[in-house]
Amino acid sequence: MVRLLQIEFIKLWNNRASKVLIISYFLLLTSIALVAAIKFDIGPVKFHLAEIGIFNFPYIWHFNTFVTAFFKLFLAIVIVSMMANEYSNKTIKQNLIDGLSKKEFVLSKFLTVLSFAVVSTVFVFLVSLLLGLAYSDYNELSIIFSDLEFVLAFFVKLVGFFSFCLFLGILVKRSAFALGFLIIWQILEGIFRGLMRWKLFDADTTETIMGFFPLQSMFNLIKEPITRLESVQTVADQVGEKIELNYNVHWHEILIVLGWTAIFIYLSYALLKKRDL
Repeated sequence: MVRLLQIEFIKLWNNRASKVLIISYFLLLTSIALVAAIKFDIGPVKFHLAEIGIFNFPYIWHFNTFVTAFFKLFLAIVIVSMMANEYSNKTIKQNLIDGLSKKEFVLSKFLTVLSFAVVSTVFVFLVSLLLGLAYSDYNELSIIFSDLEFVLAFFVKLVGFFSFCLFLGILVKRSAFALGFLIIWQILEGIFRGLMRWKLFDADTTETIMGFFPLQSMFNLIKEPITRLESVQTVADQVGEKIELNYNVHWHEILIVLGWTAIFIYLSYALLKKRDL
């Protein structure tokens, strides 16, 4: 396995575009720390973003994993480009000639996906921990390390999404078309939701069914955190509104994404096994 990973990372690091995207991705993950520095001081109006509670434990695990998950598109480009380069540079054929089996080839790509997800998760965990220790009003260990299921959900979300991108890269062979297919899939899920809501089911039933679709199931792992913020809840109470949403990470949602991950990896192997290279 180490050998397979070494082969993949040598390929990635020798590709200038991939190198730039990977570095940019981790710089963006780090940039969330800059949010803490945002201050407005205009006359009597004083506003410091870090003081509204977004970096309080355990809320920070929810907020940071939700926000940083949007940056995964950078690594999605790397993954589909990785596969496109295999075809365009004929390295996939050369790897197979050199003795790498198709199963090992897919395994090497999946190990790369896992590595991206693990490093991203550890990185976000450390950045969030440091920000929380610096700005949180609550520093008891029991509070600091509660709600860590959001970090697990973040990891599962990345693995599922990157596995989907890997499958698209193998299916389409061209990075631009693979990314286009990803966008089209997102649009199709939206259209399907609209049709079900319009013609077939009520809102709750529609959302339950949509939770089994690949991209929506990944999105569902970490719900939006803004309405959970204490200041937002206070404002809602003052205007007579009651926000009652379930922000928890649910095991059945994790299992759905893991199921899609297994399907995408299997389809990647089945497609490669059937295809004449």
